[in-house]
Amino acid sequence: MATAPTPTPNTTSTRMMATNNVFEDCVFAIVQGGELTENYAAQMKESVITGGGELVELESNDNFDDITHIISATSDFPQYMAARAQMISVVTPGWLTHSQLRGKQSPIRQFTPDPNLFFSNVVISCGDIPPGDKDAIIGAVLALGAVTHICALSVDHEKCQMALEKKLKVMIVLPHWFDDCLKLGKRLDEKPYLLPDPEIFRKSPEENVPIPSTPQLLGATSSRPENFPIPTDSPRRSPLTVFKDRRVMLSADLNINDRLRGIIEDLIVGGGGRITNSVHKTTMFVCHWREGREYVIASRAGIDVGNLSWLYHLITHNQWTNPMRMLLHYPLPRNGIPGFESTKITLSNYGGEARIYLENLLAHCGGEFTKSMKPDNTHLITARAKSEKCAAAVEWNIEMLNHLWVEESYAKCQVQKLTDPRYTHFPPRTNLGEVVGRTQFDPELLEKMFFSRDPTPSPEDPKPVRRAAMREKDRNSRNDEDFPMGGMDGQDAEEELPRPKMSVTRRSRTSILSDASTPAGRRINLGKENDTPSSTNSRSAKDKALYQIHGLAPDIALYEKEKKRKGPVWGGERAANKFEKEKVKKEKSAERSSSPAIDVEDDHSESERAKKRAKTKASAKSGRPPPEIRLMITGYKEWIGNINKEEHDKKKLRDLGILVTQDPTTCTHLAAPAMVRTQKFLCALAMGPTIVSTDFLDTCIQKNTVPVVDDYLLKDLANEKKFGLKLKDVVARAKANKRSLLRHIPVYCTSEIANGPGTYQSIVKANGGDFHLYTGKGGATIKPTKPEEDPNGPEPVYLLTGPKPEERKLWPKFTEMAENGNMIPMIVHSEWLLDVAMSQQLKSGDKYLAVND
Repeated sequence: MATAPTPTPNTTSTRMMATNNVFEDCVFAIVQGGELTENYAAQMKESVITGGGELVELESNDNFDDITHIISATSDFPQYMAARAQMISVVTPGWLTHSQLRGKQSPIRQFTPDPNLFFSNVVISCGDIPPGDKDAIIGAVLALGAVTHICALSVDHEKCQMALEKKLKVMIVLPHWFDDCLKLGKRLDEKPYLLPDPEIFRKSPEENVPIPSTPQLLGATSSRPENFPIPTDSPRRSPLTVFKDRRVMLSADLNINDRLRGIIEDLIVGGGGRITNSVHKTTMFVCHWREGREYVIASRAGIDVGNLSWLYHLITHNQWTNPMRMLLHYPLPRNGIPGFESTKITLSNYGGEARIYLENLLAHCGGEFTKSMKPDNTHLITARAKSEKCAAAVEWNIEMLNHLWVEESYAKCQVQKLTDPRYTHFPPRTNLGEVVGRTQFDPELLEKMFFSRDPTPSPEDPKPVRRAAMREKDRNSRNDEDFPMGGMDGQDAEEELPRPKMSVTRRSRTSILSDASTPAGRRINLGKENDTPSSTNSRSAKDKALYQIHGLAPDIALYEKEKKRKGPVWGGERAANKFEKEKVKKEKSAERSSSPAIDVEDDHSESERAKKRAKTKASAKSGRPPPEIRLMITGYKEWIGNINKEEHDKKKLRDLGILVTQDPTTCTHLAAPAMVRTQKFLCALAMGPTIVSTDFLDTCIQKNTVPVVDDYLLKDLANEKKFGLKLKDVVARAKANKRSLLRHIPVYCTSEIANGPGTYQSIVKANGGDFHLYTGKGGATIKPTKPEEDPNGPEPVYLLTGPKPEERKLWPKFTEMAENGNMIPMIVHSEWLLDVAMSQQLKSGDKYLAVND
């Protein structure tokens, strides 16, 4: 990952800068390690003394008397947690240099080594970004730690031009980088987002992305390494200092032989440490399982508890590291994670150390790992959404997630929700292997689940004050005189971004919006006007029914999963289809006998489902391979009024590996004669598909072969000029948006609008928006709020309308409802939605206002 370099102070210039007493009344302790080498630390010490500060040694017994600042390049040193609990400022070396340059002490937030604040070394300057989006980006950077970066949509802005002309060491990034980092709760490499030629626009998501290296996983891929880290027959070994003044206890559950135990004990003693067999006297406890009296006592005492892999890591690197920082450095749960025992999981797009690490992590969770993927797999863990396994996962209805789901399930000791968007987000030109291994344990959660304290103190439970101090540290570690950090929490990450609520107390706009289709987020809150409480009796009846349903839940889930399983063998979908058919026949015959009225729409939809099932079974019998192209077609004149030809051509296309679909959310390609503003075109466009001319269809059908797709890409200069956009740029923006252009933006629609509200509903839903029919008589409404309840100010809410008198009557009611909910009413023509969907850019509704007519 490209990060801003930490300035190394020059001794001569430092003396000139620090003539005033910048660090007067400050007492510093310096922790060497990482980029803070011995020579660098010597320069730091001289700078402190020149600036009027005082230096002391950092003691190992958590005694911070008189210390005001600890300088460290990382949070990975033994006294970090205790220092934070005692409100000692922990800063990176850059804080010292920056304070000297300013002539006064800088705020510490930007210079915290806390890994949770992954924007801590980011100083952001916004270019041509809308004002509201600037506030959202700046707020996110401040909340997570943050001139090293310029955020812009193009390099045309004067700030960008100046940076390029002067060759400044700054990164000019698209706002999409911030959005993807916030969605994942991890800092990604900036390279694919760098202007003037960002890779996410230049290359398609299908193109290969190199598998990144993972140096953070060295020595942390297994809970029990196979080999000892250093040769045991080496005649000369430099003494270890990491064990100096420490008392180490090796647990019996490590199951190591006497020879290996002797070697480890010799290394510890030779490095100035001591071996103890009393858990009450130890300062480092090494064990394999998270169980047993000694584990509980050591953990409650707040001492370092790790496994053999952690001990080997200390010996190899001769540098202390927190055993909770890497998941496989901490003792294992003996019975795995509840819920993983029934999983069968495979990996895709991970390589090297990251793949070994995830395989071991899955084994410790209790799941079954498979190298190849078959229809009976339950989950696919992938670093990108593009591979043969990914395509098969979609075809076989297998859950597809990124590695954060596995890591956070293990770290939180329970299976995380599959619906959390953090686990299904895949940036288009990023391999998520680069952020493997950055998930850490939460000490409070481990305490609650494995060594919770008894109500009454015990003589076997020493040092109760320190555990409380550690809990206080964890609260402060997300605060560092700044803001809470939710992005590291598996299910809270999205709560830092806008998320809809069920009651309409509006949410603040913290998601990033831009004219370059930065994915948007809005706070909407929809409720019912006439909610009435149920009686006690009905509530009791509901509770009983719910209890019965819960008892049947495993069977229902198994049935639904089995019903989706495809294949020519009996069972699965075939058996379910037969059962469903017989059930439908009985219901229909009962309806005909009891009532002459027949629901034509339901009958038609059932007929369509029956046809679909028949096609699925025919495909299974014919042994056709999974389709390589899922094609949506609009405006194809050859099929108009000729159903037989349409069915015949679709069958021929399917034999060629092209599946004609009516579902825009699954299509990979879109065929159209031109850029047309049809419902199909606009809905499919939100997926960012490959758009081809209908000539592609003609060639496939006539020559019975699939030509090179790139030779048939749609070119429509006339409509590009008419709409004022380029189709290539629109598709690139749609891919970056990932169907989130209108995310959480409330869009209402009148029932009398031309072409019917259903057309606009599908377009809004395809772009991730919230659609509601507005009649002025109830239904979904905006809850009244006061301006002070929303400190970020009002947000727009849209009403799609036409010029009919019955529609105009609704305008005053809608305006009143929006204003009472502290929102900006935007009563617009449908052209606003069509232009937004066609351009894949969020446009202001001012020029589309119906009142202008």
